[in-house]
Amino acid sequence: MKQALQDLVKQADIQINGDRPWDIQVKNEDFYKRVLAGGSLALGESYMDGWWECEALDQFIDRVLSIDLDQKVRNSKSLLWSVVKAKLFNQQTRTKSKVVGEKHYDVGNDLYQQMLDKNMCYSCGYWKEADNLDDAQEAKLDLICKKLKLKPGMTVLDIGCGWGSFAKFAAEKYQVKVVGLTISKEQAKLAKERCEGLDVEIRLQDYRDVNEKFDRILSIGMFEHVGCKNYREYFKTVNRCLKDNGLTLIHTIAGNRSVTGTEPWIGKYIFANSMLPSAVQITKAYEGLFRLEDWHNFGTYYDTTLMAWHKNFNDNWEKIKDNYDERFFRMWNYYLLCCAGSFRCHKNQLWQIVFSKVKSKSIYESIR
Repeated sequence: MKQALQDLVKQADIQINGDRPWDIQVKNEDFYKRVLAGGSLALGESYMDGWWECEALDQFIDRVLSIDLDQKVRNSKSLLWSVVKAKLFNQQTRTKSKVVGEKHYDVGNDLYQQMLDKNMCYSCGYWKEADNLDDAQEAKLDLICKKLKLKPGMTVLDIGCGWGSFAKFAAEKYQVKVVGLTISKEQAKLAKERCEGLDVEIRLQDYRDVNEKFDRILSIGMFEHVGCKNYREYFKTVNRCLKDNGLTLIHTIAGNRSVTGTEPWIGKYIFANSMLPSAVQITKAYEGLFRLEDWHNFGTYYDTTLMAWHKNFNDNWEKIKDNYDERFFRMWNYYLLCCAGSFRCHKNQLWQIVFSKVKSKSIYESIR
Protein backbone atom coordinates (compact mmCIF):
# COMPACT_ATOMS: atom_id res chain seq x y z
CA MET A 1 0.00 0.00 0.00
CA LYS A 2 2.86 2.35 0.76
CA GLN A 3 4.37 1.82 -2.66
CA ALA A 4 0.98 2.26 -4.35
CA LEU A 5 0.46 5.65 -2.72
CA GLN A 6 4.03 6.70 -3.41
CA ASP A 7 3.50 5.92 -7.09
CA LEU A 8 0.29 7.95 -7.13
CA VAL A 9 1.68 11.11 -5.57
CA LYS A 10 4.81 10.87 -7.71
CA GLN A 11 2.57 11.74 -10.66
CA ALA A 12 2.09 15.17 -9.01
CA ASP A 13 5.83 15.52 -8.33
CA ILE A 14 5.26 14.86 -4.62
CA GLN A 15 7.59 12.70 -2.56
CA ILE A 16 6.61 11.05 0.69
CA ASN A 17 9.11 12.13 3.34
CA GLY A 18 10.84 14.34 0.78
CA ASP A 19 12.59 17.62 1.57
CA ARG A 20 10.62 20.10 -0.56
CA PRO A 21 7.89 22.33 0.95
CA TRP A 22 5.07 20.45 -0.82
CA ASP A 23 6.34 16.97 0.09
CA ILE A 24 4.44 15.28 2.93
CA GLN A 25 6.01 13.81 6.05
CA VAL A 26 4.23 10.65 7.22
CA LYS A 27 4.14 10.13 11.01
CA ASN A 28 1.96 7.02 11.16
CA GLU A 29 2.50 3.99 8.93
CA ASP A 30 -1.25 3.27 8.89
CA PHE A 31 -1.63 6.47 6.86
CA TYR A 32 -1.22 4.64 3.53
CA LYS A 33 -3.97 2.11 4.10
CA ARG A 34 -6.28 4.74 5.56
CA VAL A 35 -5.99 7.14 2.62
CA LEU A 36 -6.22 4.49 -0.08
CA ALA A 37 -9.39 3.17 1.56
CA GLY A 38 -10.98 6.50 2.45
CA GLY A 39 -9.88 8.98 -0.22
CA SER A 40 -10.05 12.73 0.37
CA LEU A 41 -12.08 12.34 3.57
CA ALA A 42 -9.42 10.11 5.10
CA LEU A 43 -6.65 12.41 3.86
CA GLY A 44 -8.17 15.34 5.76
CA GLU A 45 -9.03 13.36 8.87
CA SER A 46 -5.57 11.82 9.09
CA TYR A 47 -4.09 15.33 8.90
CA MET A 48 -6.38 16.45 11.72
CA ASP A 49 -5.16 13.45 13.73
CA GLY A 50 -1.52 14.41 13.19
CA TRP A 51 -0.67 11.39 11.02
CA TRP A 52 1.14 13.54 8.46
CA GLU A 53 2.59 17.01 8.03
CA CYS A 54 3.38 19.30 5.13
CA GLU A 55 5.30 22.56 5.24
CA ALA A 56 3.30 24.06 2.34
CA LEU A 57 -0.05 22.32 2.40
CA ASP A 58 -1.52 24.74 -0.14
CA GLN A 59 1.20 23.78 -2.64
CA PHE A 60 0.59 20.07 -1.98
CA ILE A 61 -3.15 20.45 -2.69
CA ASP A 62 -2.48 22.54 -5.79
CA ARG A 63 -0.33 19.72 -7.20
CA VAL A 64 -2.79 16.99 -6.21
CA LEU A 65 -5.78 18.71 -7.80
CA SER A 66 -3.93 19.87 -10.90
CA ILE A 67 -3.72 16.29 -12.15
CA ASP A 68 -7.01 15.08 -10.61
CA LEU A 69 -5.13 12.82 -8.21
CA ASP A 70 -8.02 13.10 -5.76
CA GLN A 71 -10.23 11.20 -8.20
CA LYS A 72 -7.81 8.27 -8.24
CA VAL A 73 -7.90 7.64 -4.50
CA ARG A 74 -11.54 8.42 -3.85
CA ASN A 75 -13.55 5.88 -1.85
CA SER A 76 -16.04 4.57 -4.39
CA LYS A 77 -18.53 3.26 -1.82
CA SER A 78 -18.64 6.54 0.07
CA LEU A 79 -18.93 8.45 -3.19
CA LEU A 80 -21.78 6.26 -4.39
CA TRP A 81 -23.77 6.84 -1.21
CA SER A 82 -23.14 10.59 -1.36
CA VAL A 83 -24.42 10.74 -4.93
CA VAL A 84 -27.48 8.61 -4.18
CA LYS A 85 -28.28 10.66 -1.07
CA ALA A 86 -27.96 13.94 -2.96
CA LYS A 87 -30.20 12.76 -5.79
CA LEU A 88 -32.90 11.31 -3.53
CA PHE A 89 -33.00 13.85 -0.72
CA ASN A 90 -33.06 17.63 -0.57
CA GLN A 91 -30.13 18.48 1.72
CA GLN A 92 -31.01 22.20 1.79
CA THR A 93 -34.57 22.17 3.15
CA ARG A 94 -35.51 24.88 5.67
CA THR A 95 -34.54 22.55 8.51
CA LYS A 96 -31.37 21.08 7.00
CA SER A 97 -30.12 24.46 5.78
CA LYS A 98 -29.78 25.54 9.42
CA VAL A 99 -27.14 22.88 10.06
CA VAL A 100 -24.34 24.85 8.40
CA GLY A 101 -25.28 27.88 10.48
CA GLU A 102 -25.00 25.91 13.69
CA LYS A 103 -21.85 23.95 12.80
CA HIS A 104 -19.84 26.57 10.93
CA TYR A 105 -21.05 30.14 11.34
CA ASP A 106 -21.94 29.71 15.01
CA VAL A 107 -18.55 28.18 15.88
CA GLY A 108 -17.49 31.44 17.51
CA ASN A 109 -17.54 35.13 16.58
CA ASP A 110 -14.13 35.48 18.24
CA LEU A 111 -12.62 33.22 15.57
CA TYR A 112 -14.00 35.24 12.68
CA GLN A 113 -13.17 38.58 14.28
CA GLN A 114 -9.52 37.54 14.49
CA MET A 115 -9.38 35.97 11.02
CA LEU A 116 -11.35 38.35 8.81
CA ASP A 117 -10.91 41.98 7.81
CA LYS A 118 -12.26 44.97 9.75
CA ASN A 119 -15.61 44.74 7.89
CA MET A 120 -15.88 40.99 8.65
CA CYS A 121 -16.37 39.90 5.06
CA TYR A 122 -16.32 36.11 4.81
CA SER A 123 -16.04 35.96 1.01
CA CYS A 124 -13.50 36.69 -1.71
CA GLY A 125 -11.88 40.12 -1.74
CA TYR A 126 -11.31 42.21 -4.87
CA TRP A 127 -7.53 42.64 -5.14
CA LYS A 128 -7.34 44.47 -8.48
CA GLU A 129 -5.91 47.63 -6.88
CA ALA A 130 -5.55 46.43 -3.26
CA ASP A 131 -2.48 45.22 -1.41
CA ASN A 132 -4.06 44.26 1.92
CA LEU A 133 -7.15 42.39 3.10
CA ASP A 134 -9.04 45.41 4.46
CA ASP A 135 -8.74 47.32 1.19
CA ALA A 136 -9.56 44.25 -0.93
CA GLN A 137 -12.76 43.58 0.99
CA GLU A 138 -13.86 47.22 0.93
CA ALA A 139 -13.19 47.28 -2.81
CA LYS A 140 -15.39 44.18 -3.19
CA LEU A 141 -18.25 45.78 -1.26
CA ASP A 142 -18.00 48.99 -3.26
CA LEU A 143 -17.84 47.05 -6.54
CA ILE A 144 -21.08 45.27 -5.66
CA CYS A 145 -22.78 48.55 -4.75
CA LYS A 146 -21.74 50.04 -8.08
CA LYS A 147 -22.81 46.98 -10.04
CA LEU A 148 -26.23 47.22 -8.39
CA LYS A 149 -26.41 50.96 -9.22
CA LEU A 150 -27.41 51.81 -5.66
CA LYS A 151 -28.99 55.20 -5.01
CA PRO A 152 -30.03 56.85 -1.71
CA GLY A 153 -33.40 55.65 -0.43
CA MET A 154 -33.41 52.32 -2.26
CA THR A 155 -34.50 49.17 -0.42
CA VAL A 156 -32.05 46.26 -0.56
CA LEU A 157 -32.42 42.62 0.46
CA ASP A 158 -29.14 40.93 1.46
CA ILE A 159 -29.69 37.15 1.47
CA GLY A 160 -27.11 35.55 3.75
CA CYS A 161 -25.90 38.79 5.29
CA GLY A 162 -23.22 37.28 7.53
CA TRP A 163 -22.04 39.69 10.20
CA GLY A 164 -23.59 42.63 8.37
CA SER A 165 -20.55 43.65 6.31
CA PHE A 166 -22.44 44.62 3.14
CA ALA A 167 -25.47 45.99 5.00
CA LYS A 168 -23.32 48.29 7.12
CA PHE A 169 -21.21 49.45 4.18
CA ALA A 170 -24.14 50.09 1.83
CA ALA A 171 -26.20 51.90 4.46
CA GLU A 172 -23.26 54.14 5.42
CA LYS A 173 -21.78 54.82 1.98
CA TYR A 174 -24.85 54.70 -0.27
CA GLN A 175 -27.65 55.70 2.14
CA VAL A 176 -29.89 52.72 1.32
CA LYS A 177 -32.21 50.72 3.57
CA VAL A 178 -31.02 47.12 3.96
CA VAL A 179 -32.79 44.00 5.20
CA GLY A 180 -30.23 41.30 5.97
CA LEU A 181 -31.10 37.61 6.32
CA THR A 182 -29.06 34.95 8.08
CA ILE A 183 -29.69 31.47 9.50
CA SER A 184 -26.91 31.87 12.07
CA LYS A 185 -27.87 33.07 15.53
CA GLU A 186 -24.33 34.24 16.29
CA GLN A 187 -24.11 36.15 13.04
CA ALA A 188 -27.47 37.82 13.63
CA LYS A 189 -26.46 38.89 17.13
CA LEU A 190 -23.19 40.52 16.08
CA ALA A 191 -24.63 41.96 12.85
CA LYS A 192 -27.29 43.80 14.83
CA GLU A 193 -24.63 45.25 17.12
CA ARG A 194 -22.43 46.34 14.21
CA CYS A 195 -25.31 47.95 12.31
CA GLU A 196 -26.88 49.70 15.28
CA GLY A 197 -28.05 53.21 14.42
CA LEU A 198 -28.15 52.52 10.67
CA ASP A 199 -31.16 51.93 8.41
CA VAL A 200 -30.54 48.19 8.63
CA GLU A 201 -32.78 45.35 9.79
CA ILE A 202 -31.16 41.99 10.53
CA ARG A 203 -33.46 38.96 10.51
CA LEU A 204 -32.96 35.34 11.50
CA GLN A 205 -34.99 34.10 8.54
CA ASP A 206 -34.90 31.72 5.56
CA TYR A 207 -34.90 33.55 2.23
CA ARG A 208 -37.86 31.48 1.02
CA ASP A 209 -40.10 33.07 3.65
CA VAL A 210 -39.69 36.66 2.41
CA ASN A 211 -42.69 38.24 0.69
CA GLU A 212 -41.79 41.92 0.31
CA LYS A 213 -40.66 44.01 -2.65
CA PHE A 214 -37.14 45.43 -2.95
CA ASP A 215 -35.30 47.65 -5.42
CA ARG A 216 -32.22 45.44 -5.25
CA ILE A 217 -31.50 41.89 -4.05
CA LEU A 218 -28.12 40.25 -3.59
CA SER A 219 -26.40 37.28 -2.01
CA ILE A 220 -22.68 37.16 -1.19
CA GLY A 221 -21.27 33.70 -0.48
CA MET A 222 -24.71 32.26 0.17
CA PHE A 223 -25.65 30.60 -3.14
CA GLU A 224 -23.19 27.80 -2.31
CA HIS A 225 -25.68 26.69 0.36
CA VAL A 226 -28.81 26.74 -1.83
CA GLY A 227 -28.38 23.31 -3.45
CA CYS A 228 -29.23 22.21 -6.99
CA LYS A 229 -32.71 21.08 -5.99
CA ASN A 230 -33.45 24.63 -4.89
CA TYR A 231 -31.75 26.79 -7.54
CA ARG A 232 -35.02 27.35 -9.40
CA GLU A 233 -36.87 28.16 -6.17
CA TYR A 234 -34.14 30.66 -5.25
CA PHE A 235 -34.62 32.55 -8.52
CA LYS A 236 -38.40 32.35 -8.24
CA THR A 237 -38.20 33.84 -4.74
CA VAL A 238 -35.92 36.65 -5.92
CA ASN A 239 -38.18 37.28 -8.91
CA ARG A 240 -41.20 37.53 -6.62
CA CYS A 241 -39.48 39.96 -4.27
CA LEU A 242 -37.69 42.14 -6.84
CA LYS A 243 -39.36 45.22 -8.29
CA ASP A 244 -39.93 45.19 -12.06
CA ASN A 245 -36.93 47.34 -12.99
CA GLY A 246 -34.74 46.09 -10.18
CA LEU A 247 -31.37 44.35 -10.26
CA THR A 248 -30.10 41.27 -8.46
CA LEU A 249 -26.54 40.02 -7.96
CA ILE A 250 -25.04 36.69 -6.94
CA HIS A 251 -21.47 36.48 -5.61
CA THR A 252 -20.67 32.78 -5.43
CA ILE A 253 -17.95 30.17 -5.47
CA ALA A 254 -18.56 27.84 -8.41
CA GLY A 255 -17.26 24.69 -10.04
CA ASN A 256 -16.20 23.81 -13.57
CA ARG A 257 -18.72 20.99 -13.83
CA SER A 258 -22.19 20.21 -12.53
CA VAL A 259 -22.35 18.23 -9.28
CA THR A 260 -25.04 17.13 -6.87
CA GLY A 261 -22.93 17.05 -3.71
CA THR A 262 -19.78 18.43 -2.14
CA GLU A 263 -16.25 17.23 -1.43
CA PRO A 264 -16.58 14.70 1.45
CA TRP A 265 -14.19 16.32 3.95
CA ILE A 266 -15.54 19.84 3.37
CA GLY A 267 -19.10 18.54 3.67
CA LYS A 268 -18.43 16.75 6.95
CA TYR A 269 -16.27 19.29 8.77
CA ILE A 270 -16.76 22.74 7.22
CA PHE A 271 -19.83 23.41 5.06
CA ALA A 272 -22.56 20.87 5.76
CA ASN A 273 -25.01 20.32 2.89
CA SER A 274 -23.12 22.75 0.65
CA MET A 275 -22.86 22.50 -3.13
CA LEU A 276 -20.94 24.51 -5.71
CA PRO A 277 -23.06 25.51 -8.73
CA SER A 278 -21.94 25.25 -12.32
CA ALA A 279 -22.66 27.71 -15.13
CA VAL A 280 -25.13 25.26 -16.68
CA GLN A 281 -27.05 24.82 -13.42
CA ILE A 282 -27.31 28.58 -12.89
CA THR A 283 -28.44 29.44 -16.43
CA LYS A 284 -31.05 26.68 -16.40
CA ALA A 285 -32.38 27.89 -13.04
CA TYR A 286 -32.96 31.53 -14.03
CA GLU A 287 -34.19 30.91 -17.60
CA GLY A 288 -37.50 32.68 -18.25
CA LEU A 289 -37.26 34.70 -15.03
CA PHE A 290 -34.21 36.89 -15.56
CA ARG A 291 -31.91 38.14 -18.25
CA LEU A 292 -28.16 38.07 -17.82
CA GLU A 293 -26.56 41.51 -17.57
CA ASP A 294 -23.01 40.75 -16.42
CA TRP A 295 -20.84 37.74 -15.51
CA HIS A 296 -17.53 38.51 -13.83
CA ASN A 297 -14.94 35.88 -12.80
CA PHE A 298 -12.16 36.74 -10.36
CA GLY A 299 -11.49 33.36 -8.76
CA THR A 300 -7.73 33.92 -8.66
CA TYR A 301 -8.33 36.53 -5.95
CA TYR A 302 -9.73 33.86 -3.62
CA ASP A 303 -6.29 32.26 -3.32
CA THR A 304 -4.93 35.60 -2.07
CA THR A 305 -7.91 36.08 0.26
CA LEU A 306 -7.59 32.62 1.80
CA MET A 307 -3.87 33.01 2.39
CA ALA A 308 -4.56 36.33 4.16
CA TRP A 309 -7.17 34.61 6.37
CA HIS A 310 -4.70 31.82 7.07
CA LYS A 311 -2.07 34.33 8.19
CA ASN A 312 -4.55 36.16 10.43
CA PHE A 313 -5.79 32.91 11.94
CA ASN A 314 -2.30 31.74 12.85
CA ASP A 315 -1.04 35.17 13.94
CA ASN A 316 -4.00 35.54 16.31
CA TRP A 317 -4.35 31.92 17.49
CA GLU A 318 -2.92 32.70 20.93
CA LYS A 319 -5.82 35.11 21.55
CA ILE A 320 -8.52 32.49 20.99
CA LYS A 321 -6.90 29.08 21.53
CA ASP A 322 -8.51 28.60 24.95
CA ASN A 323 -11.87 28.27 23.17
CA TYR A 324 -10.75 25.56 20.75
CA ASP A 325 -8.59 22.43 20.77
CA GLU A 326 -5.54 21.35 18.78
CA ARG A 327 -7.61 19.21 16.40
CA PHE A 328 -9.72 22.26 15.52
CA PHE A 329 -6.53 24.23 14.89
CA ARG A 330 -5.30 21.59 12.43
CA MET A 331 -8.75 21.28 10.85
CA TRP A 332 -9.04 25.01 10.25
CA ASN A 333 -5.56 25.28 8.75
CA TYR A 334 -6.31 22.32 6.50
CA TYR A 335 -9.56 23.97 5.38
CA LEU A 336 -8.00 27.34 4.53
CA LEU A 337 -4.92 25.96 2.77
CA CYS A 338 -6.80 23.28 0.81
CA CYS A 339 -9.24 25.86 -0.48
CA ALA A 340 -6.36 28.18 -1.44
CA GLY A 341 -4.78 25.34 -3.39
CA SER A 342 -8.03 24.52 -5.20
CA PHE A 343 -8.45 28.12 -6.38
CA ARG A 344 -4.78 28.33 -7.36
CA CYS A 345 -5.17 25.44 -9.79
CA HIS A 346 -8.53 26.81 -11.02
CA LYS A 347 -10.65 23.90 -9.80
CA ASN A 348 -12.95 26.47 -8.20
CA GLN A 349 -14.13 29.83 -9.55
CA LEU A 350 -15.57 32.99 -8.03
CA TRP A 351 -18.37 34.62 -9.99
CA GLN A 352 -20.29 37.85 -9.61
CA ILE A 353 -23.40 37.70 -11.79
CA VAL A 354 -25.90 40.51 -12.34
CA PHE A 355 -29.46 39.92 -13.53
CA SER A 356 -32.49 42.01 -14.37
CA LYS A 357 -36.05 40.79 -14.85
CA VAL A 358 -36.93 39.55 -18.32
CA LYS A 359 -39.38 42.41 -18.88
CA SER A 360 -37.28 45.09 -17.22
CA LYS A 361 -37.10 48.36 -19.15
CA SER A 362 -33.80 49.43 -17.60
CA ILE A 363 -30.55 49.55 -19.58
CA TYR A 364 -27.52 48.09 -17.83
CA GLU A 365 -23.88 49.06 -18.31
CA SER A 366 -21.27 46.69 -16.89
CA ILE A 367 -18.72 47.88 -14.30
CA ARG A 368 -15.25 46.50 -13.56
